[in-house]
Amino acid sequence: MDISKKNTMTRTFGGDISQDNFSLTSSDGRILLQDTYLIEKLAHFNRERIPERVVHAKGWGAHGEFILTHDMSKYTLAKIFTCVGKKTEMLARFSTVAGGRESSDTARDPRGFALKFYTDDGILDIVGNNTPVFFIRDPIKFPDFIHSQKKNPVNNLIDYNAQWDFLSLTPESLNQVTILFSDQGTPYGFRFMDGFGTDTFTWYNAKGEYFFVKYHFISEQGLKNFTAEEAERVGGENPDFSGKDLFTSIEKGDFPSWVMKVQIMTPEQAKTYRFDPFDTTKTWYEEDFPLIEVGKFTLNRNPKNFFNEIEQAAFCPANMVPGIGPSQDKMLQGRMFAYSDTQRHRLGTNFQRIVVNMPKSPVFNYQVDGHLANNTDNPINYFPNSMQPVYFNPVSEEPPQPIIGVIDRHIVEIKDIDFVQPGDRYRAFNDEEKEHLISNICASLKNAEKRIQYRQCALFYKADKDYGTRVANCLSLNLAQVARLSKMNDAERAYATR
Repeated sequence: MDISKKNTMTRTFGGDISQDNFSLTSSDGRILLQDTYLIEKLAHFNRERIPERVVHAKGWGAHGEFILTHDMSKYTLAKIFTCVGKKTEMLARFSTVAGGRESSDTARDPRGFALKFYTDDGILDIVGNNTPVFFIRDPIKFPDFIHSQKKNPVNNLIDYNAQWDFLSLTPESLNQVTILFSDQGTPYGFRFMDGFGTDTFTWYNAKGEYFFVKYHFISEQGLKNFTAEEAERVGGENPDFSGKDLFTSIEKGDFPSWVMKVQIMTPEQAKTYRFDPFDTTKTWYEEDFPLIEVGKFTLNRNPKNFFNEIEQAAFCPANMVPGIGPSQDKMLQGRMFAYSDTQRHRLGTNFQRIVVNMPKSPVFNYQVDGHLANNTDNPINYFPNSMQPVYFNPVSEEPPQPIIGVIDRHIVEIKDIDFVQPGDRYRAFNDEEKEHLISNICASLKNAEKRIQYRQCALFYKADKDYGTRVANCLSLNLAQVARLSKMNDAERAYATR
């Protein structure tokens, strides 16, 4: 019988195999070590799973296209933002934060909002969340924050004491806590939420002028959220609801889209703004810095292979192009190292060689060898050398910025201003939204020890008396004690509630 080579089963390196149902054994069933195909098959199976992300493990994504609608050359020389009508291929990945790969994607959690743009000048990654603020403002707290929100290391169960203990001892988290426990903490899938760069970035133009920037991505589908009860019910019925909703909508041609907008702040404005513009627990008020439209991205193609294109996708806020740079935002400074470092651990030294992570623009450097390397036949692997002409692009250098002060572990005290935005946010909610917020907080906080409840409730009270009063009443706490704690500083409050 004529056997076509197409689809003929082979070993990893190409040798044909006769069948794939029975191991090589002795007559009584003992498997022989010489069945190297069996060993090869099992060994590969044992290594099929790469380490899951420490955070943002549960996620989905799709390919799309970004179109520039407004010329931003006044602020940046990045080509992606300077030629109206220009189209740029891109990839988006949405995710939950604390849960593992098999957790429910409707759970109360911030949502990751990661974008990869394949620009003419290389990869531009904008890695943020569906919230404009974060829980902490110093990256040294990040491992502890995540540890407190994950499962207890002894019994592997949810630990409400740890969760609220950390948050109640980190008052800067209150702005994000207020968002997370509102209905925004349970968005109706990924299509119906906005995205934010969260950190403060720098843009610089051809004149060498620089500006501070915050990214916003506004859903053209509108905003839609689950209530706590709906999120729990839907997650129980289908823990992949958000991913399926995204995939199905694209599959049937209902392509989701987001409008990209930015807030721009000059260095002079940054010196005098009422909030620290580089503090990720704060927003810039839109009445102070209005949103400026930049462009629009549309997701129009599902991945053909989830592992290749989504699970192996590697995002890092350090991936910038000429015209874009970091600011003194401490969380951004830490993330620029941490993201690439975790990808090297998860995917290998040369993770940028995986197709989904490869830039569309030319790449030339002297980095060789290592996992996934694809070395050329060029014998020159060092610089400087006199064998090969090498060119540099001076415009890729960011304009100089002044550094003022001394190197120290500067202590940032919690001040009354840290409670302004959470209070403003609470007062902006309507009656139903406030009711849901209080209910959601109490459903979680009631599981923590009373001393932690008092400490956390004092923070709510400090942001807004009605906010704290309603939580205290819901938890049957002594309101006078809550009010007394709210007047203490952090150290006194922690000591009083030991």
